[in-house]
Amino acid sequence: MIPQTIDFHAHVIAPAARELAEQARREGRAQEGPPQTNAESAEHNRKLAQERYEADFAQLDRRLARMDKQQIEMEVLSPSPETYNYWAEADLAERMVRANNEYIAELVQKHPQRFTGISAVAMQHPDLAARQVREAVRDFGLKGIEVSGSPGGADLDDSRFEPVWQAVEEHDAVVFIHPAGCVIGSRLLDYYLNNLIGNPLDTTIALSRLIFGGVLDRFPGLKIVGAHGGGFLPSYVSRSDHGYAVRPECQRIQHPPSWYVRNRLWFDNLVYRRESAAHLIREAGPSQVVLGTDYPYDMGQDDPVAIVEAIEQLSVEDKARIKSGNAAGLLKLR
Repeated sequence: MIPQTIDFHAHVIAPAARELAEQARREGRAQEGPPQTNAESAEHNRKLAQERYEADFAQLDRRLARMDKQQIEMEVLSPSPETYNYWAEADLAERMVRANNEYIAELVQKHPQRFTGISAVAMQHPDLAARQVREAVRDFGLKGIEVSGSPGGADLDDSRFEPVWQAVEEHDAVVFIHPAGCVIGSRLLDYYLNNLIGNPLDTTIALSRLIFGGVLDRFPGLKIVGAHGGGFLPSYVSRSDHGYAVRPECQRIQHPPSWYVRNRLWFDNLVYRRESAAHLIREAGPSQVVLGTDYPYDMGQDDPVAIVEAIEQLSVEDKARIKSGNAAGLLKLR
């Protein structure tokens, strides 16, 4: 029986994968990027991890209790973006991804009515990532992959990622684009702007490049879900449409950008307010929106179901699509 509510945006951390990354850091093998927040935000995040997130990740009863409180029947488990580790060499990256997959698959196997899952892949090694797509679906029974909007600083329309998209399309898997911050020099370091603005901006750029770069035309079977309401793209896609109408460099695609928003992309409803969710649904259509909480992080939302239910202009059928039907179709749940 298909769940009545499906949270497409819920994270886990696999202890074995984290230990592999921490060991690499201790050995000086990790090549971390520039800082993404100032010291104040970094310290607050450290306290949140210590006082709340560690228990949320480790204690399954806490997760299930939160799901029940949020009226969530099923979560789509995805690795926390902090574990992408796009700096890792191929051998280490392969072991970390396998550890993630084993952990998620075990949770799904133990609680198949409450969880399904998607995999991280080593996008910094595209041929390896393509193989990991196949292994995630075939060997672990996962439903797709999660990627950053700019893996290792590369954009998703880069030709090096074509083998990954081909593997995703061949296996009818879903791609969840979830940013791991967005650094624009030092302009986003203060006030937690790296997350407040940077995360949705990174998704906006990623989705826009997939559109204008022709990736969605070349791979018509790709199913892309953008975190955090798809960033700013759905709200201001009219500007992209105008560029398509007047700029020759924007006219190398088969349709106006808004067509892809309404037909080829999906978005979680993590926009916090009923009015914002209603706007997203008007722009993208009720067939393109799913639920999202961003469990267990403080920038998530606790009431994704209530937000949908509060939109009076939505039909009962459209509410059911957003709460469950769209996600079930993307994930091929039966």
